[in-house]
Amino acid sequence: METTEDSNAAPTVEAGVLTVAGKSYMEDNQGKLVPLELVRPSDKLEDEMVRKIIGFAEDLSAQIARFRGHTITDLGEFDALLQQHYGLARGGKKGNRTYQSLDRCMKVSVQVADFIDFGPQLQIAKGLIDECLNEWSADSPAEIRAIVTRAFNTDREGQINRSEIFMLLRLEIEDDRWLKAMDAIRDAMRITGSKTYVRFHKRETPDGKWRPISIDLAKVG
Repeated sequence: METTEDSNAAPTVEAGVLTVAGKSYMEDNQGKLVPLELVRPSDKLEDEMVRKIIGFAEDLSAQIARFRGHTITDLGEFDALLQQHYGLARGGKKGNRTYQSLDRCMKVSVQVADFIDFGPQLQIAKGLIDECLNEWSADSPAEIRAIVTRAFNTDREGQINRSEIFMLLRLEIEDDRWLKAMDAIRDAMRITGSKTYVRFHKRETPDGKWRPISIDLAKVG
């Protein structure tokens, strides 16, 4: 007895091609099923290429995620051994660390960057700084005025220029109002989070130049 194709059979998908009741389709950007024979060969070839690349990219991304997890675990276990040996955690919970091979030709660096926001004390600091600049008038160096202007100008995301704020804190000015302004800036700082970066370097000789081992696709090659 001859069997016929079951029209209610579950559709199957392979490499972007959907098979329904024995007929092949591809889904377009509007969610419509286009018969495979109506798809331009160049579009079909491009679809296959993109799917292949994305497949490799997803595998590589998962591999990098596993590598990062293993790296953090290995470094944490080493830190725990040091803590057990010396009775003190190396660098603290959030400290930056550098680990090197015995020949000093390989190193792994861990850097922790804090995300900093500023509270309302920052506006108080701005007022005190403006008082200083207005009183100093022509005597105030143009460089200081430029730093202040850049520090309190917001970027496209409305964020204060943090690097210039830190530059203000490094200026050695003894005016009482300036010192109070710097205290207000420090009180305004709020750590809202942090991110850990792990970097890898290698060199040919102990006194050679360090070469980064990049796992950033844009920097490889």
